[in-house]
Amino acid sequence: MVKLSDYTTGSAVAHVQAALEKAKSSESYHALLSLTEERALERAAKVDSGEITGKLAGVPFVVKDNFLAFGAPTTAASKILENFTAPLQATAVEKLEAEGAICIGKANLDAFAHGASTENSAYGPTKNAYDDTRVAGGSSGGSAVVTALDIVPFALGSDTGGSIRQPASFNGVYGVKPTYGTVSRYGVVAMASSTDCIGCFTTTAEDAELIMDIMAGKDERDMTTLPDFFAPEASIAPLKIGVIAESMNDDVDADVRRATQGYIDRLQAAGHTVEEVSLPILKYTLAMYYIIMPAEVSSNLARYDGIRYGLRAEAQTLAELYGKTRDLGFVTENKRRIMIGSYVLSSGFFDAYYLQAQKARTLLINEYKKLFETYDVLVSPTAPTAAFKLGENTGDPIKMYLADIMTVPASLAGLPAISVPAGTNEAGLPIGVQLTGWRRSDATLLALAKSMEVN
Repeated sequence: MVKLSDYTTGSAVAHVQAALEKAKSSESYHALLSLTEERALERAAKVDSGEITGKLAGVPFVVKDNFLAFGAPTTAASKILENFTAPLQATAVEKLEAEGAICIGKANLDAFAHGASTENSAYGPTKNAYDDTRVAGGSSGGSAVVTALDIVPFALGSDTGGSIRQPASFNGVYGVKPTYGTVSRYGVVAMASSTDCIGCFTTTAEDAELIMDIMAGKDERDMTTLPDFFAPEASIAPLKIGVIAESMNDDVDADVRRATQGYIDRLQAAGHTVEEVSLPILKYTLAMYYIIMPAEVSSNLARYDGIRYGLRAEAQTLAELYGKTRDLGFVTENKRRIMIGSYVLSSGFFDAYYLQAQKARTLLINEYKKLFETYDVLVSPTAPTAAFKLGENTGDPIKMYLADIMTVPASLAGLPAISVPAGTNEAGLPIGVQLTGWRRSDATLLALAKSMEVN
């Protein structure tokens, strides 16, 4: 697989042209919604001339299409933003470009990042990098696939409940969800504001360290951002690691448990202390998430009304304009989450559902906090299965939501978590293991992942 060090020599224009050609030859995967070819080649020429410099000078990358970026529309894979041209760029993109990186395209996703398979895109699903009959995972499926296909050495994604980690697991790459507030969300289409995080996909842990180090830091345009605490660690001391018992039960595919146990065995062989731990509240986290997240979605999507920007339907009255625009512009899953969110926030149900879910969220955070008083890192599978078949879960929303069961707990608690490649199942499909740490321990997680890489 390609990595950042492959771009230290040679022409930036040649690197970008090669990435663009590979993107075009991989169109059958439908991982990209658009290419920023003209702008990318212009920037590459400036790198070659010495006008643009930096740690990532000439390195091509891809951004999920809910990031505002120049050179192509920002659609969030929805019809309601089909022709929206960004007036500014996301802070994360700006920071990478300041170091010379070159965006070559916008990746497919579940519309407005609502989904776990990238089948909810208004422009069609993305196919898995290892098996084109299976899903890429979601919602950042396109970003995971372009990384796994070696089109680019890294890609950006957003992770609200597992949208980086799960597709990383399904496509055999690294997927990083940092501590909440590590990277600015300014210029990224909001989904659920209390859990939205900006992260990346890479083919090595070392590359992820560099990308996260560049993107991390305070942004006055995002009041939730933390002061820059991310400092890559050169080495890792023996750690005390807990394996979450509830994540290794019979509801998890046997091949996933086998791969996870194999990674645990390697951790022990490397000198780390590994013990089984319990997180009893884990079984309630999906219920919490699918109350809290839709509530925030219903609020964030209220701005898409056909008045200020985006799609506008023909209508005679304002109410008809709102209704028709949203009916045409949102996919079924968007509408489902808006309705659930509006319901749990409505009079008479706020206390019964939303408030109770937030109280349970506090209990979850407290359980994590207690575990991290003893353990440095927690280990679990990233997802309960390897990539499932295209269309297999589209008719059953509950079954689809269960794909997030391993990843939503860390999201609700604001914790850093990364998916690392841990092998394959009998069919040759990738399986990822999730490493979770306490807040601001991102560098430790990546140092551990780097130390466990198989060359």
